[in-house]
Amino acid sequence: MAEVFLGLGSNVGNRMHYLQRAIEMLKEHSDIEVIAKSNIYETEPYGLKDQDSFLNMTVKISSKLDPERLLKYIHIVEEKLDRERIIHWGPRTIDIDILLYGKEKIDLPHLQVPHPYMTDRLFVLMPLQEIYDGTIPGSLESIDELIQKHKGKQGIELYRKQLF
Repeated sequence: MAEVFLGLGSNVGNRMHYLQRAIEMLKEHSDIEVIAKSNIYETEPYGLKDQDSFLNMTVKISSKLDPERLLKYIHIVEEKLDRERIIHWGPRTIDIDILLYGKEKIDLPHLQVPHPYMTDRLFVLMPLQEIYDGTIPGSLESIDELIQKHKGKQGIELYRKQLF
């Protein structure tokens, strides 16, 4: 079983519903166990600024799926939740990223782990810090140091304590 951390985000429709349904669908897979969930944060959009704010969180899972099979299942979950890939960094009902997969470093055209942008994004770092106490493979700075480095540069605030 691999220890995996996922980043979830939504900024279309009932954002809480999409986060909750994504977690429920992860739990439905026989080779995935949801271990921990962070609080939910409301964040400014990253990249394309002319869109609604996101709700973001991280989830710790234990999985028997190898990284590519996990990614395929994640894409199925996103598709079932009406995710459309039209605009890069654009609006989406749900976005699920593999942030960390054990201590593995994966560099494939369709999958990079650790997630290549996670150390620059408070909407990943702050919720991740709540449920992960390790260091990010390849990073010279701790999560605390990375958060301090980016604080005040990106709009983020606690939206809701984890309820589901």
